[in-house]
Amino acid sequence: MARKETQVIIKMNHLARFMVCAMSGAGSQLALFLCGCYVVALGVPAAGPCVAEHQEAEYYVAAVYEHQSVLSPDPLALTSRKQALELMNQNLDVYEQQVMTAAQKGVQIIVFPEDGIHGFNFTRTSIYPFLDFMPSPQLVRWNPCLEPHRFNDTEVLQRLSCMAIKGDMFLVANLATKQPCHSSDPACPNDGRYQFNTNVVFSNNGTLVDRYRKHNLYFEAAFDTPLQVDHITFDTPFAGKFGVFTCFDILFFDPAIRILRDSEVKHIVYPTAWMNQLPLLAAIEIQKAFAIAFGINVLAANIHHPFLGMTGSGIHTPLKSFWYHDMENPRGHLIISQVAKNPQGLIGTENATGKMDLSHSKFLKILSGEPYCEKDAQEVHCDEATTWNMNAPPTFHSEMMYDNFTLVPVWGKEGYLQVCSNGLCCYLLYKRPTLSKELYALGAFDGLHTVHGTYYIQVCALVKCGGLGFDTCGQEITEATGIFEFHLWGNFSTSYIFPLFLTSGMTLEIPDQHGWENDHYFLRKSELSSGLVTAALYGRLYERD
Repeated sequence: MARKETQVIIKMNHLARFMVCAMSGAGSQLALFLCGCYVVALGVPAAGPCVAEHQEAEYYVAAVYEHQSVLSPDPLALTSRKQALELMNQNLDVYEQQVMTAAQKGVQIIVFPEDGIHGFNFTRTSIYPFLDFMPSPQLVRWNPCLEPHRFNDTEVLQRLSCMAIKGDMFLVANLATKQPCHSSDPACPNDGRYQFNTNVVFSNNGTLVDRYRKHNLYFEAAFDTPLQVDHITFDTPFAGKFGVFTCFDILFFDPAIRILRDSEVKHIVYPTAWMNQLPLLAAIEIQKAFAIAFGINVLAANIHHPFLGMTGSGIHTPLKSFWYHDMENPRGHLIISQVAKNPQGLIGTENATGKMDLSHSKFLKILSGEPYCEKDAQEVHCDEATTWNMNAPPTFHSEMMYDNFTLVPVWGKEGYLQVCSNGLCCYLLYKRPTLSKELYALGAFDGLHTVHGTYYIQVCALVKCGGLGFDTCGQEITEATGIFEFHLWGNFSTSYIFPLFLTSGMTLEIPDQHGWENDHYFLRKSELSSGLVTAALYGRLYERD
């Protein structure tokens, strides 16, 4: 059954518009999920609780809040703790309102974004008044709301703890923290303290369950990298074990991949302050890809500052998503939905069933190097797979995401294309019901990415170009009309591959199938709900960073 996407536009105050999208997979159970939670995701009062009675054992209710934070007018200026708390309390007031709204919907866990309380662009010195003292939860059991005077400079932690109690829910938030160190510590900074970008987790009784200190900092001069990576998981009574990391961490092995080696971790809470970069790394795009790649749930809360390109939050499972992306509305947005305790993954090669369609049969013949034969009423026609692209279009180079991709144009209503970069070869088998007046290209990149971070990637990408010239391929676009039925695959050297899939209007799509076949990783899709913006396989070779 084809998966469908529903998009809802609502006018607010006759000025602002926001978009909430719900995407479901096939099956009656998933349809029940969609119908039961749609009104909650929109913030419309529901007639009854979102969780159907017979599903109480299978689902929990989660919320993420995309927050338009109150920012310091001059983050480089020195200020007092009192002034810092005045600003942070404005953001915490909004958090508390969202917690109480979520509590009315039966939410059991809520996630707030990175930098949502204190802001960003500080220096090491100017952020100091915004730092809370953070004791180690491994060494100290502490309930800040009930024991407010136990430690100094913990006002933010106290408010968060009290919110968790008030809302009767687990609460995940991000704040700036400090930890004194002694001169005998060779790594101790000259000012005698460590400063960390920190996620905290509170239980519904206000106890500080754990904290995660961000390891992969993204140009954050105010913070230190922890001497050892925090691999933090926490247990909940409603959904088992969660993992936690922050923003840029999602692109690296530690801690994101390592904590998922624990098979009991089925859910990730993910505060982020992500600046969208198309065509490959929009916030909702990588969030969804992570959920699909590992067959887990991702509760992602982004900051909301459209003028900085920062928007995109969601509650993602491998088969469906509720997400929010809006570059026009200046307001924050709360997403609430049911989430499966045990997420089901997409169909892979190992569990695909049913009659094979012609396009997949053709794909498998190409991989095997055998001739592909089609039977009509009179005779059987066979094509040698190796000769299908004899009249291949020209290769060209264009910059995409600051990397020099090798590409070929995607012309015609159907075809089979190949393009290579170093050791990576990418392939596309496609059909198009109609041709649009747009240029698409198949691109490959196998190398070290060195702008805004250094990490090794292998990428096969089918993208819509910004115009009709080859030099526009790789530009940031969000609208498209081209419809494809396709298989995209490559001979990747890594098992860590993230399927990226975006259609017109920043809409998420789900592959029909993905996985390994004959030493190649593939993605297939037969029906698109709207024009294709990006379909890509984003491979990470962590050992080559």
